[in-house]
Amino acid sequence: MPGLQMSLTNHKYRFPLREGNRFHLLIDGGEFFPAMLAAMAGARQYILMEMYLFESGQVADRFIAAMTAAAGRGVKVYLLLDDFGAFFLRKADRQRLVAGGVNLAFFNPLRFIRKVTNLARTHRKILVVDGEVAFTGGAGISDQFDPSAQPESFWHETMLAIRGPCVRDWQELFQEGWERWGGSLAIALPRPTAATDGAPGRVVTHSRTLARSGIMRAFINRIRQSEDRVWLATAYFLPTWKLRRALRRAALDGLDVRLLLPGPRTDHPAVRNIGHRFYEKMLRDGVRIFEYQPRFLHAKLLLGGAWLSIGSSNLDRWNHRWNLEANQELEDPALLAQVLDLFAEDFAASREVHYADWLRRPWLGRLGEEFWGWVMALVVWLSERRKNRSRSERRP
Repeated sequence: MPGLQMSLTNHKYRFPLREGNRFHLLIDGGEFFPAMLAAMAGARQYILMEMYLFESGQVADRFIAAMTAAAGRGVKVYLLLDDFGAFFLRKADRQRLVAGGVNLAFFNPLRFIRKVTNLARTHRKILVVDGEVAFTGGAGISDQFDPSAQPESFWHETMLAIRGPCVRDWQELFQEGWERWGGSLAIALPRPTAATDGAPGRVVTHSRTLARSGIMRAFINRIRQSEDRVWLATAYFLPTWKLRRALRRAALDGLDVRLLLPGPRTDHPAVRNIGHRFYEKMLRDGVRIFEYQPRFLHAKLLLGGAWLSIGSSNLDRWNHRWNLEANQELEDPALLAQVLDLFAEDFAASREVHYADWLRRPWLGRLGEEFWGWVMALVVWLSERRKNRSRSERRP
């Protein structure tokens, strides 16, 4: 696997390539929620969870019960929630967690006096159990992802179960966040055994304090290095200029470049309209665009050749200005086959957007795209201005 070896050993990335991992793809809440809860039920030493979205409901009840049960049998349980993402976690549920022995902390609590720094959020999804297994992906602890709670409208999502040396890096990310917002964490970093038949992987991250995003750098590098296909799924398509250029160039070079994006079922229609502004040039240069129809597509996947990236990062500029993000990169033939099958199913359940049809779309739709595009440009300009001012105020 020389391509992955060359990419993953690049010294510009925070974590190194780690051999000997085992990865398991979990599709939709009917698979990943039971797997996460089963891991917590088997915990013997500790449970570490960092989540953006955690809101009261049936799913939250199951996770709260699992965490308090683990704490009751002597397991150390630490839960770090984004303060904005946990806005709809009721006070009674917070009290249940604390009364049940769970160590609970909130990332960047919202305060009026913090002004623009309130925009900084953790969007990462991390669950580590006993240093043996980690989970990451795009899901939150919410009924919106649960087929039993929302049988007709649950969000389409993926999570990844990870065993092996990369678990150490996921735990290090959690510990870093916990020690900033929750205090000390007296848990040693694990040294998981590498499987002889395991796959290589690397954890890539993004922080708003970094000049460049490791996730975006990896995306663009793999798009440039791919020799056959680039397939990408994301819930919010507001890509940077560099990413748009990389995708268009790949298509012009003859690669099979496809975007799997949300259709009319979305939680942010305005964001979808803004993303439509990029369709024309993409389609003109040979990028194929598919809009998923059955439900809201919330998955975050990038496939470049035999290389995969799965995690929390959406391809929108807001995320890369303000959020903490983390993805798992890997090259695993068995998992690749699963992801190819998943994409094939999702493409079949989508409406492909064709260039000629797009040029004939109604003028009202064009007007909406332009309006929301100007709104987005204004928001980005204001946030960047305030971000730069905040940085200058912190300088001595």
